[in-house]
Amino acid sequence: MAPRVRLVLVHGSQLSRAMWARYGALLGPDVDLVLPDLPAHGARRDGPFTWEGALDVVGEAVGADDGVPVVLAGHSLGGYLVMAWAARHPTRLAGLGLLGASAVPAGPGAAVYRGLARLEQRLGPDRMSRALDRQFDALLPPAFAALLKEAGYGFDGIPDAWAGVMGECRPEMLAEVTAPVLLVNGQLDQLRVDVRRFRKAARSAPWVHVVTVPRGLHVFPLTHPAETVAALWELVSWARRAG
Repeated sequence: MAPRVRLVLVHGSQLSRAMWARYGALLGPDVDLVLPDLPAHGARRDGPFTWEGALDVVGEAVGADDGVPVVLAGHSLGGYLVMAWAARHPTRLAGLGLLGASAVPAGPGAAVYRGLARLEQRLGPDRMSRALDRQFDALLPPAFAALLKEAGYGFDGIPDAWAGVMGECRPEMLAEVTAPVLLVNGQLDQLRVDVRRFRKAARSAPWVHVVTVPRGLHVFPLTHPAETVAALWELVSWARRAG
């Protein structure tokens, strides 16, 4: 029997743990899958988003050091949060995955995030929800798109979430992380622009792998789950051998 591994997947902004709904079947029964909702998202949608509160949620999902190796991965906002958590606990993890989170959120790039946050606030939740509904209807299988709609979207925390990313997150946070680091991005994802800088920063990791999902957009974990799981499996396999 293969050693168990705890895989914690942290969703991106606006979405919820529902974005990983198809991953359990793809990963199989020997992986303990933990899927938290961030503050101001999903089941926690009615609460405020704070950076420290989000890191606490990640820490609760990682859990106590009970001997089970933990792989921690996140998409977009979730990717920056798991990097920030790993920087505070650089020896705790058996693997770290940043999905769609390989752009330095400073300088000109930060202006893009601020503009998006202002646009979302100006459009309001109803119009933003309809826009996401249309996007998912066009990109995803109907049953999965319906699941995401039913889970709902979180918009109230976006300004604070991305202010946290821009104020707190830099590639250099990877410097002391002793776990393998996986950087996964869609081929057409604008947030992969600084992937070489992130790779170089992870100087304490035993290895750093960069994976590009062909024709993938920023939402590639939704549209390309099999390819994303194949990339994550590198970390799970390493964790099993190391554990």
